[in-house]
Amino acid sequence: MRLWLMTVTLLCSLPLLAGQFMQPDNLYPRVQLETSAGDIVLELDRSRAPITVNNFLSYVKSNAYNNTIFHRLIPDFVVQGGGYDMQFKEIKQNKTIFNEAGNGLKNQLGSIAMARLSDPHTASSQFYINLADNNSLDPGLRWGYAVFGRVVSGFEVLDNLNLLETETSVSLGWPDVPRQPLLLKTVRLLPSE
Repeated sequence: MRLWLMTVTLLCSLPLLAGQFMQPDNLYPRVQLETSAGDIVLELDRSRAPITVNNFLSYVKSNAYNNTIFHRLIPDFVVQGGGYDMQFKEIKQNKTIFNEAGNGLKNQLGSIAMARLSDPHTASSQFYINLADNNSLDPGLRWGYAVFGRVVSGFEVLDNLNLLETETSVSLGWPDVPRQPLLLKTVRLLPSE
């Protein structure tokens, strides 16, 4: 009884996410990322990462990811976006979410995961796509990074991203910024099959 009450209390304290109403009966919704380097289709895994998927879909629903940039690119590691517009202004953030890194999904080539600060429960809008197998980002003796889906189409785009040049932005003081802006033009939910 106490465990059930604790579970209900935890679920009631989670933020209400608009994404939970987007194809609510679809455990594996698909989204298309239209980027300046080509299109990528992701299959999200609501069965293993429901909080994270609903959070991501909330940003999709509000068009928050449209006309943003991938601000960090480390070839053969990750490409990161979802945080800044084309002028490097931070997009509006929702509340941070619980880290679902222990869900069994791994940071493998083509998986998508939430970026966060050193505190494990600080993910909000920023995400990254793994450009290689990155076992060091999986949970172990410490919290990992929550994987919540995978690329199902557009692997050639990932290959091309590994070839792009990066630099340290003098104005921002950030390393690993794509030399030519890598745009995320639109992110849209695809019809369920």
